[in-house]
Amino acid sequence: MFGHTNEPVTLARDVKATIIPAGEELLLRAGTSGFITQALGGSFTVYIEGNLFRIAGADADALGKEPTPPPKVPDNPTDADIEEVIWRQLKTCYDPEIPVNIVDLGLIYRCEVSALGNGERTVSVDMTLTAPGCGMGEILVADAQEKIAVIPTVTDVRVELVFDPPWNQTMMSDEARLQVGLM
Repeated sequence: MFGHTNEPVTLARDVKATIIPAGEELLLRAGTSGFITQALGGSFTVYIEGNLFRIAGADADALGKEPTPPPKVPDNPTDADIEEVIWRQLKTCYDPEIPVNIVDLGLIYRCEVSALGNGERTVSVDMTLTAPGCGMGEILVADAQEKIAVIPTVTDVRVELVFDPPWNQTMMSDEARLQVGLM
């Protein structure tokens, strides 16, 4: 998947989108033209008529793109195997305004996998935001939840937004700090 672009696009069908940074959902109509400004982790940031919108990867076809296939897991996966896939999936969740994934931003505080004894698992994640008032918070939580929920054997996912400890730039990976020009 590519990162920053200014690829022109015309919507092939009506599609739900979230306005950035307000976090409000609305319907963009087929035939609307704009530019894909960011395509990371399967979701898209699109610039249309002076506004930025997030379009989920599941709706990639509205942009003429292929949806991202679900992740693969080994046969008879262990909890550790599933946790590894979860972390890979979380690295496909991007802040729509910052081209860095939520793991490298340091937004994931806890990831716990619990076996239910029947080959199925429940997952609990604590995450935070770069700013408590961010309108995209619930969207990022939903994105993380959706990316984990498609993992085979995971039947229940809870992603909780927490603000203790407060996030700061030192929680970012070196790679993320370099990417946003902090190093």
